[in-house]
Amino acid sequence: MTTKNRPAKLNASSASPSTSDLRALFNGRVIASDDPRYESARKVFAGNIDRRPAAIVRVADAGDVSRLVKLAGDYGFELAIRSGGHSGAGHSTTEGGIVLDLSDMKDLQINPDERTAWAQTGLTAAEYTLAANQYGLATGFGDTGSVGLGGITLGGGVGYLVRKYGLTIDSLLAAEVVTADGQLLHVDEKSYPDLFWAIRGGGGNFGVATRFKFRLHDVSQVYGGMLILPATADIIASIIGEADSAPDELSGILNIMPAPPLPFLSPEHHGKMVVWAIMVYAGDPAKGEQVFAPFRKLAARLADMVKPMSYPEIYPPEEGGYHPVAAARTMFLDHVTRADAELILDRIQRSSSSMAVTQLRVLGGAMARIPADATAFAHRQSKIMANLAALYEKPEEKEVHEEWVAEFFSSLQQSDKGMYVNFVGDESEASVRAAYPGATWDKLRQVKTKYDPDNLFRLNQNIPPLSWK
Repeated sequence: MTTKNRPAKLNASSASPSTSDLRALFNGRVIASDDPRYESARKVFAGNIDRRPAAIVRVADAGDVSRLVKLAGDYGFELAIRSGGHSGAGHSTTEGGIVLDLSDMKDLQINPDERTAWAQTGLTAAEYTLAANQYGLATGFGDTGSVGLGGITLGGGVGYLVRKYGLTIDSLLAAEVVTADGQLLHVDEKSYPDLFWAIRGGGGNFGVATRFKFRLHDVSQVYGGMLILPATADIIASIIGEADSAPDELSGILNIMPAPPLPFLSPEHHGKMVVWAIMVYAGDPAKGEQVFAPFRKLAARLADMVKPMSYPEIYPPEEGGYHPVAAARTMFLDHVTRADAELILDRIQRSSSSMAVTQLRVLGGAMARIPADATAFAHRQSKIMANLAALYEKPEEKEVHEEWVAEFFSSLQQSDKGMYVNFVGDESEASVRAAYPGATWDKLRQVKTKYDPDNLFRLNQNIPPLSWK
């Protein structure tokens, strides 16, 4: 953009627009350090991220988004895009730049007859899911209700419906995206198909998604909830095997961890290793009870809260002040054998953190039936997704826990070297390349060069344009 295109109210000689200029342009939607809301507004989900943006602009609509994107291109200030603020790498905020905050953009238009919904990207997964459930419908997102639709969708979306209905992007029919030149594009299979391919897994590299059109599925009552079993190597390997052979209607998450001191667990189990499973059977609840029977037979249950429920109930209540600090890695596994399970148990018990956990998600089903090159999510044939984490409180302990998780990752890694981009932290270019292997990376760079040649959208797991080294 040239100087003559700058809005008339701005001081063209300044390095970035002043707070007063921004406030005039965005009708009071600007939060700066002199605003009493600033301290809470600048916080993101991850507790180790403590950045101070020059301003936070809570945009009202796509027009606001376009204006702010044009300003960023004109002045060159760092622009962070925030939907729900769950980026583990801290990409939802910036030190000294400007945050484009979508959290006020929450319009949701559900068409129950067509089984579709247009959703603005400031909505959270829980807000969308609760509204859709009124019609007995759902779209699959992740495992956390407070995550923003923008980030989880652009990265792929692996949740409680992944085996039945695929990733979130597999239910994405269209999107409205503001690109680096400030244009608002309607993107789908026919309009800008290259961009539509890229935003389904390529993250926030290509523009600001302001609205998504999702397919809705018939998901009203499900059979699911929490099942806690003692964690031995045999039980871990067996529960993975049962999950893999279960019908596609069953998706879930297995957390291997020391049992926290919760009131529904007997005190003698506190601190002992458990498999904390949260699973959903997205089908007839009567059949779901049969599907869960093999899991219940594996060992004496320490807690069993699996029951018929409405789908939104699977999201646990959110703790508003919860900002975890963790050393973490994500990876895909080919298998979890008894030996693998022994390794997992050993590494968790070696950790000196306040809570060490290994999360396992058995994949397959609908997700695996889509060709790997159909979207920018290239890991369709991956069998199991694993997340390794050590939660801690004291900043001075960071190095110890980072070393623990790095060694754990190295010891557990198998032939699948891929990574899920939404769980990649502030790591390295190698991790980004692992998220986008081979031809996927090459195609994404071509799309990036076309729609964002100057890498305006760089606060993400970055895919540089071809002109960049």
